[in-house]
Amino acid sequence: MDVAPERFEELVADALDELPEPLTRAMDNVVVLVEDRHPSEPDLLGIYEGVALTERYSDYGGVLPDRITLYRVALADVCDDEDELREEVAVTVVHEIAHHFGIDEATLHRLGWG
Repeated sequence: MDVAPERFEELVADALDELPEPLTRAMDNVVVLVEDRHPSEPDLLGIYEGVALTERYSDYGGVLPDRITLYRVALADVCDDEDELREEVAVTVVHEIAHHFGIDEATLHRLGWG
């Protein structure tokens, strides 16, 4: 399916707004971005880049924010309509935020967020 960049950003904002407040309050030094595709892995839906909260120690500081990037075109490619895209965006947001909290791929897949 095709989705305009502005509409996709609205879907991402909606997914972030649906997160429980205690979870969003616990997030620290992280930014959520949107790009069309990952440059070397075009089928990648999203990626977390940074230092997970579970790996931050007393010397953590003065670093750029962690990045969660959602890939608009890749996500739209795996969906047939906007309802499906909304769900896939929500799942991808939760998946990447879980990495920010130190949850690994195997655990996410076991919990159904893979």
